[in-house]
Amino acid sequence: MSAKLLRRLLLTLLVVALIGAAVWWAKRPQPIPVLLVTVDQGLVESSIANTRAGTVEACLRTKLSATIGGRIEVLAVKEGDRVKKGQLLMKLWNDDQQAQSTLALAQVETARKRVAEACTVAANAESEAKRQTSLFRQGFVSGSREEQVRAEAQARRAGCDAAKADVVQAQARVSATRIDQRRTVLYAPFAGTVAKIVGEVGEYSTPSPPGVPTPPAIDLIDDSCLYVSAPMDEVDAPKIVAGQPVRISFDALPRQSFPGKVRRIAPYVSAVEKQARTVDIEATLDPDKAPPRLLVGYSADVEVILATRENVVRVPTSALQEGSRVLVAGADGTLQERTVKAGLSNWEFTEVLDGLKAGDRVVTSLEREGVKAGATFVADGKSPK
Repeated sequence: MSAKLLRRLLLTLLVVALIGAAVWWAKRPQPIPVLLVTVDQGLVESSIANTRAGTVEACLRTKLSATIGGRIEVLAVKEGDRVKKGQLLMKLWNDDQQAQSTLALAQVETARKRVAEACTVAANAESEAKRQTSLFRQGFVSGSREEQVRAEAQARRAGCDAAKADVVQAQARVSATRIDQRRTVLYAPFAGTVAKIVGEVGEYSTPSPPGVPTPPAIDLIDDSCLYVSAPMDEVDAPKIVAGQPVRISFDALPRQSFPGKVRRIAPYVSAVEKQARTVDIEATLDPDKAPPRLLVGYSADVEVILATRENVVRVPTSALQEGSRVLVAGADGTLQERTVKAGLSNWEFTEVLDGLKAGDRVVTSLEREGVKAGATFVADGKSPK
């Protein structure tokens, strides 16, 4: 073979090799960009949270209405006012009852004067009866005269007792009129803040008939003592006990949480919605770390902390696949599957008892196409080498 022909053959082979290499390079598997997180050591907590939004409640709250209807004569407070225990809040027109009370007091005074008169006469009659009895024994008066005087003394004493009974009856009438008057006034049963007033001076205030919901005249709240009521899934209820620590967050105070404790678990299951059975719990805030001002009615979330592990190997919970499997970034540039032994877990971290060590890198972008064991990878944000 001539040298010229040999050079042509070599050149052809070189071109074919270059074309083949170009085709292989174009069709080679591309590394998959993945999100990697380094396994570290830290805190892991097991916790459960409410199924629907909780609510800030006041320890004391009452919705007051007069027990009888009437025209509002006095509104001694306005919405937002702070009041003391026993302070007058509202008074209905009750001039007729005041007149009845004045009449009853006058009747008591009259009855007392009759007592003084009747009992004085009775005392005199009894004294005369004793004198007549003494004279009878000495033979100076007849037996019939002594019996007549003694009977009259007994009658006078009965009149005295009847007059005293009239005083008691008149005093009872005074008490009844005062009770009627108290039915027309509202006093604060505890110190607090007036949240709502229904009605104005001159308007008619109507109490709630049995079974008919009517807005209360005054809604009074003691906002010095607050707690959070939150519904928990019935499945989680057996795990909760009074005194467990909680973290409480409020929609009105984003990106903040506050420590507290479970104070009460309801002794029954609520079925507010179909297929949504819950158990209400009450949680109180740590007074030293509570936010400066909370409003009754704020929506809140309660996370009950069931257990805590400190300084343990942990992996993001989002890196776990079914069967406690994870994808680990291998030194050869491929993804390797490992099965781990998981411990305590929450939505953010899972404790790893075996299968990983601090410093390993695991994949958290499991939802991306092509992410599986054996695939080549590149850390997201870097160019393939």
